[in-house]
Amino acid sequence: MQHFFRRYLEFLRQPDVATLMGVALFARMPIGMVGFAMLMFLREHLGSFTLAGSASGIFFLSMAIAAPVQGRLIDRIGPRLPLIVTGIVQPLALASVIAVALAGFSFAYVALATAVAGAFAQPITVITRTIWRHRFERDDDRRTAFSLDAVLIELNFTVGPALTAAILAAFGSTAAFGLAIAVVIASSLIFQFSPALRYFRREPPAERHLLGPLTEPRLWLLFVTTFGLTTSFGLLEVGYPGYGTLLAMPALAGVLLAVNALGSATGGAIFGGLHLTWPMERQYAVAVGLMALPLFLHVLVADHPVLFGVVAFIAGMMIAPSIASQSVLVSRLAPAKYATEAFTWSSTFIVCGLGAGMALGGVLIETYGIRTAFACAGAIVLAMSLLAFLLPVAASGQPAPRGAD
Repeated sequence: MQHFFRRYLEFLRQPDVATLMGVALFARMPIGMVGFAMLMFLREHLGSFTLAGSASGIFFLSMAIAAPVQGRLIDRIGPRLPLIVTGIVQPLALASVIAVALAGFSFAYVALATAVAGAFAQPITVITRTIWRHRFERDDDRRTAFSLDAVLIELNFTVGPALTAAILAAFGSTAAFGLAIAVVIASSLIFQFSPALRYFRREPPAERHLLGPLTEPRLWLLFVTTFGLTTSFGLLEVGYPGYGTLLAMPALAGVLLAVNALGSATGGAIFGGLHLTWPMERQYAVAVGLMALPLFLHVLVADHPVLFGVVAFIAGMMIAPSIASQSVLVSRLAPAKYATEAFTWSSTFIVCGLGAGMALGGVLIETYGIRTAFACAGAIVLAMSLLAFLLPVAASGQPAPRGAD
């Protein structure tokens, strides 16, 4: 245990690392606030969960489509101008969502405003992950960085919704959405004036392929497994609310999601502090595979809510390690000139996987019952684990490929 804590202390004592972690936490607070606040605001002012959900879906779809374009632009010209543009346009677009909804405009105007807000979402998360690649050379340091990064994101998804819910209960949905927009503006300023951008390295001008990092076959295999993995996450996002509804305890959904996130944060903290000698490719495959067991256990303990909560925590413990090891592999496999674009493609596959899982989960729960959703999630991650074992193992600490298209 002493070695475990010493490892973290030594890591955080490296120049600017503790500061960068703090910046990453506060600058990404909007990811746990904007989607939830917008959904609740639009549900109240459009009078329909269907329309509010559709608008939220447009927001995330637009974000997924635009992310690789942003990534390619950042790799070419650097992050400062894209951060300035998105830091101005996204808050204005989100404010437009409030304006057109309060003014009673048709849903088309709301959809347009959410689409613009998604397309100009600030690329703080992918830039942060690119910075971890540039800041650390060794896989071991990168694994610790991405593990802590995953823990911080879980904190964003825990604190952000809780803060939004508190404002929602006290002052209403408009105030909650307005706060989320204010946090978007603050996060942009925090990130741009932090030391983070000093560690971003632009590669010299070079010939680039139209497909960018997707010309690397190993990245395709990694992204396919990422899509499957996050599909299982989407099944959980729907499965826990479905379980609470089944028990006539809708508030239980929030508890289970929080327990699952706490498990993920715990697993990420443990994973980052371990000294593992396995190749990163195998760490990823094993982390994904270990998630299958607790997912299947949901089926067996569904009649026992307390045990169900324990299993939700255990299932969460493999989420952050799997995402952290996946991020290390993206940072290593992507050619240097496509460093940021590779992470944006990763985000696109993650968002699409979550959406697919949530859609699939709704159908499975409505048609076959709650147990089927968790069984399907277990089967998917087991298949993705087996697929991940096909990733060829690179030499330890091998640098990212630099170039060839």
